[in-house]
Amino acid sequence: MIRVLLVDDQPLIRSGFRALLDLEDDIQIVAEAPDGEEGLALAQEHLPDVALIDIRMPVMDGIEATRRIAADPALAGVHVVILTNYGMDEYVFEALRAGAAGFLVKDIVPEDLLHAVRVAARGDALLAPSLTRKLIQRYVDQPLPTATDGVLAELTGREREAVALVAQGLSNDQIADRMVISPMTAKTHVNRAMTKLRTRDRAQLVVLAYETGLVVPNSR
Repeated sequence: MIRVLLVDDQPLIRSGFRALLDLEDDIQIVAEAPDGEEGLALAQEHLPDVALIDIRMPVMDGIEATRRIAADPALAGVHVVILTNYGMDEYVFEALRAGAAGFLVKDIVPEDLLHAVRVAARGDALLAPSLTRKLIQRYVDQPLPTATDGVLAELTGREREAVALVAQGLSNDQIADRMVISPMTAKTHVNRAMTKLRTRDRAQLVVLAYETGLVVPNSR
């Protein structure tokens, strides 16, 4: 059973998402909150698998709520998916940097929402190639200060290669094909890289890959 927390200041949005998710046998809504502060408290109380969090709310916004969830070791199993009306803007990018597993636009079709919840609950990639392209474009348009390559010093050559492919939006199966290894080995490389780099998920791996210069915009 996938346990989900809904955090949005619009009751209509929450009720709509609840109505859809409640129809699924493998998904359970454990709590709802109208702002990030209450959402954080409920995350600590219920330990959901997935937290669907609006990016712009009163009291505490989604970015700060995501940052606090990501910083709490007790909430390491909570995968935050940001909800937004605005597409790939500065706020969404900052949420990914703060530790969100990905983002959904609120006009998403029901099938894509259900798929996203299940993908996030597994801890797998919630970064479609379209999102990855937008992340890349973000760096092209407004480059951020880059970190030093020393951040990647702990990675093996194969782990670096796997991270670079994650940053291109490839799944484990696609990484396995590209590296001529098994999907399980590809997943192992990615997971070890996340552990060494202290990233929660692939979204943060993508950001880190560009910040360190491991992958360069327009280099593909």
